[in-house]
Amino acid sequence: MDIMDTIKQQIEENDIILYMKGSPNAPQCGFSMRTSQAIMACGQRFAYVDILSNPEIRTNLPKYANWPTFPQLWVKGELIGGCDIVTEMHENGELQPLLEAAAKSKEA
Repeated sequence: MDIMDTIKQQIEENDIILYMKGSPNAPQCGFSMRTSQAIMACGQRFAYVDILSNPEIRTNLPKYANWPTFPQLWVKGELIGGCDIVTEMHENGELQPLLEAAAKSKEA
């Protein structure tokens, strides 16, 4: 499978997915740490991909997303943004309802 197809499939099959450096429990950079902490604070399950152990994804996701940096949070197939956007959304109360709605749609 082509790497772009793999990325597309990951985004389509996971209502909430975070592309990050490391894992939520062992982030490998401060931006990934802050982003994953904001998501975990919302209490919804989410998928993640460690771009450090997936160099092809690390190279090609910025092209796929037209977004140059990591981490990247995707919800329901839409790029939400990176650390600053996710952190700001968490602080102003916008992130939790977004993630709850995505998780509920999975249950239905």
